[in-house]
Amino acid sequence: MKAGLSRLKALLALVLAALACAGPAVAGNQKEEAIADSVRLALSNAIKDARPPKPFFKEEGARIRYQLWLATMSERLKRKVPDEQVRLEFLEVAWYEASRAGLDPGMVLGLIQVESAYRKYAVSIAGARGYMQVMPFWTGVVGDSDRSKLFHMQTNLRYGCAILRMYIDMEGGNLYLALGRYNGSRGQPQYPNAVLAAWKKWEFN
Repeated sequence: MKAGLSRLKALLALVLAALACAGPAVAGNQKEEAIADSVRLALSNAIKDARPPKPFFKEEGARIRYQLWLATMSERLKRKVPDEQVRLEFLEVAWYEASRAGLDPGMVLGLIQVESAYRKYAVSIAGARGYMQVMPFWTGVVGDSDRSKLFHMQTNLRYGCAILRMYIDMEGGNLYLALGRYNGSRGQPQYPNAVLAAWKKWEFN
């Protein structure tokens, strides 16, 4: 009887662990709000840019620094993303989209850590999707209304970086308020503090 009870408890623990791993993300929840036509157009153009995520460097020093960044971040991300090819592709795209939006790639990696824990198919309770937990309504506001594309790595990172850049500009450069707005919790400290703390793990000097 005791052996059977122990097996039942062990099975229950495995089920709960699986549910915890597969459960919804709890971070992303951008709010749909009125934005100026000029902002909507700029955001739409940023999303539609079809150039591949291939960095171009005018100076050899910049290229070397990028390669060092890639190697350093790959080592740090190994536990979360064990597959080397997937990991390097993810980092290349994250660096490209962050830099393209004028964001620190380390900050974007910290945000992704908080938002989805690097889960490509994460879905929050509010319905936000993917690495950067982008709310589906954005595909109708500035995209082609195809919500399934938010599970595509580059599309998700492009939306997320472009939206965050827009929020930073709307907040006059105040990253704290912009991060709160990205999360749908503007003015509350928990989310910005979490992202800023996570950012420290991805700093590169």
